[in-house]
Amino acid sequence: MEARAPEHRGDDHDPLTKVFAALADPIRRDIVARLAVGDATVTDLAAPYAVSVQAVSKHVKVLADAGLVTQRKDAQRRPCHLEAEVFDLMTTWIERYRRAAQARYERLDALLADLQDETDRPIHRTEPGAAS
Repeated sequence: MEARAPEHRGDDHDPLTKVFAALADPIRRDIVARLAVGDATVTDLAAPYAVSVQAVSKHVKVLADAGLVTQRKDAQRRPCHLEAEVFDLMTTWIERYRRAAQARYERLDALLADLQDETDRPIHRTEPGAAS
């Protein structure tokens, strides 16, 4: 019987799916990294890229829809702010699978250690014809 991957249910309401999808793009990951240092406007964020301010604005919208970024009105500026609490959701999800993987590695290490102990034990064989 062939193993099959679980079916993907495209749940657009799942916050974790939205966050990971938003972070799938390298420009958006870079924007998040830059906002981790401090708030910035879309114009500031667009400066290092060879794309339009409109394109960066669309990236910011994707990040905002995922809950990673908020914008507030500050006089004539609309600085973007990183909502770091969203990373707690990701961290919890990742940590659950990290613990499961760690437990598997520990079981494997124990099994290998047991196997090594068995190969290190002297083998007592009775020679043919020897009295027991």
